[in-house]
Amino acid sequence: MTVAPLPQAEHQAVENALLGGRVRLRQPARGYRAGMDAALLAAAVAAEPGQRVIEAGCGAGAVLMQIAARRPGVSLTGLERDPAMAALARENAALNGADAQIIEGDVAADFRALDLPPFDWAVSNPPFFDDPGALRAPAEGKRGAWMADDGLKAWTTFLLKSAREGGRIMVIHRADRLADLLALLGEKAGSFAIRPVHPYADEPAKRVLVQAIRTGKAPLRLLPPLVLHDRSDAKHTARAEAILRGEAALDD
Repeated sequence: MTVAPLPQAEHQAVENALLGGRVRLRQPARGYRAGMDAALLAAAVAAEPGQRVIEAGCGAGAVLMQIAARRPGVSLTGLERDPAMAALARENAALNGADAQIIEGDVAADFRALDLPPFDWAVSNPPFFDDPGALRAPAEGKRGAWMADDGLKAWTTFLLKSAREGGRIMVIHRADRLADLLALLGEKAGSFAIRPVHPYADEPAKRVLVQAIRTGKAPLRLLPPLVLHDRSDAKHTARAEAILRGEAALDD
């Protein structure tokens, strides 16, 4: 399959291998590049063949490409407001032979404006901050990935509207925003399943993976935690390494 060259020198990219080399991903040489959070989000999406998945804020397509490799037969759609990143996502879809449609748009707009039917899965790794005073100004090229200009509510609203009734919503975010996520998603979703992600077993969780079901009514479940590192010389725990290599998943 032919892959078009990068459009301009200012958008030069580097290519990374993910999932033990099963995924090739081109990302900006400068600015934000996807990493652990994207890998964990993709590993938590248990979409089945024939199901449709939309990612809000897909960037260069790191999550979508890893879902494509993990879940053959799934139809993928990415929404991205940055035209340069959307172009990279399309390039990565071609590079990996993924069934992925990339749409340019903003989560702050009404989902109905996309003229798409609701999805079986709506997933996202929203920007972690929505208060410009909460951190130093992000480096050039990273602001859009770090700062939610319209607040976390814009992201949860989009996810809730894009998921069909009974469909699943999956989000990875900072652990200290868990209460906000539950309150915002709880407006139209339930049956929460929460997985804490700890840097070390003896340290507090820094991330949470939150799954909700649109109109779900089941009791909240707190899933076993994922621990990323131990005190050995290994870079990751055996479990985390298996997930990063695509040899294990986080679906429960």
